[in-house]
Amino acid sequence: MSSAALAAIRNRRGHRPFSANRDGGDTVIASYNVHKCVGVDRKFDPERVAAVISEIDADVIAIQEADKRFGARSGLLDLTALERDSGLIPVPIMTHSTGGHGWHGNMLMIRKGTVLNVRQLKLPGVEPRGALVVNFDFPNGRLRVVAAHFGLLKRSRQLQAKAVLASVAQEEEMPTVLIGDLNEWRVGRRSSLSPLVPVFDPAAGAVPSFPSRFPVLALDRVLGHPHDLVAAVEVHDSPLARVASDHLPIKAHIDLQAIWDRSYGNAHRVGATAEAVR
Repeated sequence: MSSAALAAIRNRRGHRPFSANRDGGDTVIASYNVHKCVGVDRKFDPERVAAVISEIDADVIAIQEADKRFGARSGLLDLTALERDSGLIPVPIMTHSTGGHGWHGNMLMIRKGTVLNVRQLKLPGVEPRGALVVNFDFPNGRLRVVAAHFGLLKRSRQLQAKAVLASVAQEEEMPTVLIGDLNEWRVGRRSSLSPLVPVFDPAAGAVPSFPSRFPVLALDRVLGHPHDLVAAVEVHDSPLARVASDHLPIKAHIDLQAIWDRSYGNAHRVGATAEAVR
């Protein structure tokens, strides 16, 4: 796709324009719906998906559809190879099966930093859906990441957005990122993500990521609190990513240290004082 066409699609009203991105950021957070490792060519190829994950070069990555849907719900990726090639290891969670990787298909992987605690949310709605709420300690400060995969029905997504907000409200205040396949292409008042306002700004992370060969819909989002936590958002558009899944990965640059210095104070930035999750 030409750069002019990409710019026209991305600069539509209600989406995040390229001009909203700014320099800076000390931590990279990404999200990738791997479509159960089945590409747009209908080939099941976990190694190809793993290669895209390595291309992204994220410090933390949220992965959706990381397990088989039925049967044993076993994981689809070679975690040993991922750690060798990209330095990423999975955040420890209780999975649905012994060989599973995710919680309702959601998996978080981390390359640097310390996991402080993990909550696994069962989200309301017609379909079985879930989210992971993980607090990390990075050299530049603490960060909460909510990794989610919302449902296909608008009413379900509205309920799921409210459930995420209720969960975050129960925890200590810190910079927070909501990231994942939120299955919503609308922006503005008609969006099922409107319950997230004012804690998150759904339009701030709206960049087209679906379908991978000609992305026009912003199904995958990254939303920050405070709103300026996210310095830049981009779609990882490589030749391999266009075929490995029907979604393109999204990638956000987080300005964590600046937010802590401004809003929370230096004293709380350094050091993981809580125990890592077993």
